[in-house]
Amino acid sequence: MADEIFAPARTPLSAVNTPAGLQWQRRYVLALVLSDVIVVSVSLACAQMVRLGRPITAGDPASIYFLILSMFVAAIWLALLAAYRTRSPRIVGAGVEEYRRVVSATLATIGVVAVALMIFRPEYARGYLAVAFPLGLAALLVGRNVCRSYLARQRRRGRCVVTVLAVGDIRAVRSLVQSLTRGWGYGYSVVGVCLTGHTSGGSIDIPGVGTLPVLGDEGKVHDAILKTNADTVALTTTDHLGPEGVREMSWNLHKLGVDLVVTPGVVDVAGPRLTMRPVAGLPLIHVEKPQYSGTKKVQKLAFDYVVSVGVLLCALPVMLASAIAIKLTSRGPVFYRSERIGLDGKPFQMIKFRTMVDGADKQVDSLRSANDSVGGVLFKVKDDPRVTAVGRLLRKYSIDELPQFFNVLHRDMSVVGPRPPLRREVDTYNDQVRRRLLVLPGITGLWQVSGRSDLSWEDSVRLDLSYVENWSITNDVLIAVKTVRTVATGSGAY
Repeated sequence: MADEIFAPARTPLSAVNTPAGLQWQRRYVLALVLSDVIVVSVSLACAQMVRLGRPITAGDPASIYFLILSMFVAAIWLALLAAYRTRSPRIVGAGVEEYRRVVSATLATIGVVAVALMIFRPEYARGYLAVAFPLGLAALLVGRNVCRSYLARQRRRGRCVVTVLAVGDIRAVRSLVQSLTRGWGYGYSVVGVCLTGHTSGGSIDIPGVGTLPVLGDEGKVHDAILKTNADTVALTTTDHLGPEGVREMSWNLHKLGVDLVVTPGVVDVAGPRLTMRPVAGLPLIHVEKPQYSGTKKVQKLAFDYVVSVGVLLCALPVMLASAIAIKLTSRGPVFYRSERIGLDGKPFQMIKFRTMVDGADKQVDSLRSANDSVGGVLFKVKDDPRVTAVGRLLRKYSIDELPQFFNVLHRDMSVVGPRPPLRREVDTYNDQVRRRLLVLPGITGLWQVSGRSDLSWEDSVRLDLSYVENWSITNDVLIAVKTVRTVATGSGAY
């Protein structure tokens, strides 16, 4: 049944002037509407039962009173969820914007209802709403998570995607295709390219993606859409078209029912740092500078201390059991200390539970040929013979990293940040990569929730630089939450 609801329509190429290929979006939005209606209704009904202390019964004046109040609150809540565009196809399925809008709409509902309470002063409403709103918000977020998890499974199968025609010069198009492929959860699938100065025919090889057909240059976009049935045109460069050419293209695409997106060429910059300001009809994008000091630094310090103390207290039994297991099953110390390079290039001693045989560092040269890390800078061996039986279990669930929270309390590390590098790695850094050292290294980070040891060196650097450029306390909280899920599955750890 669910597969039928979200199955993408298969449309003949002659019908490209109607957006039938995106019918799955309308079905998905309808599913979100139904989910929100059910969640809000059930949450308000549960709050009513909690407030009355008994089931809802017909003819009971109190039940009727709360039923009318619930209908009033539900109407406002659902209206604001729609007004805040929490179900917009532009933001559903991936990223945090969907969740942010749901929270904002709920807070706005609380504000509207609070004003109504002050004006009309209904009886018994405050305790009832104190249950309804937290319960409803939690249920709404869980409902959205369930829906997007299903959507993610469909997108892994190549369904429920937005087909894209990439237009621009070869370097920009390659970068765009690689970025969209990495962010597959957003549902963009490039089906063809139009390259500046190229004629129709042939193909372009995209590293890590494969080959895509070249369908001409910027002047062949209309024909390329008819061939590929693309839903969206992604314009990467506008030099050859000029302002008039871009405007004419947008008009032509509107007639076809095809969306136009323009990439500014700015990579790995988060939304909060971008501000668009129209000046004389020209949209200018202002990129804010990264902030590492002031209030943000105090927020990060508080976050690190609170999380570290909480984790160490909760994980104390696990840490004691791990220490005993290490001591009883292999010779050597319980803890392993390794020199790492921290903030501004200063070295420090990182502490972990020992997961390898004693003296494992001396065996690195003999295992160099077995390195599984792409790029050669990192040293990772999936079936490393130096790892003990207990060590494999500790590594799988990142238990070996728990002592690093003492490094956080000592301010050598942070809970979230770039991966702490070895000195030999830092010696290979160029000026761009050295920006990783502008913030404290972290126990977890974007690299941890995006593949852990399965990442290549280039991907690890890209994620770390993205974190450094876009650091915020909100991102730290989200990464910490995702880390719990990643560690629980044990994926990418060896």
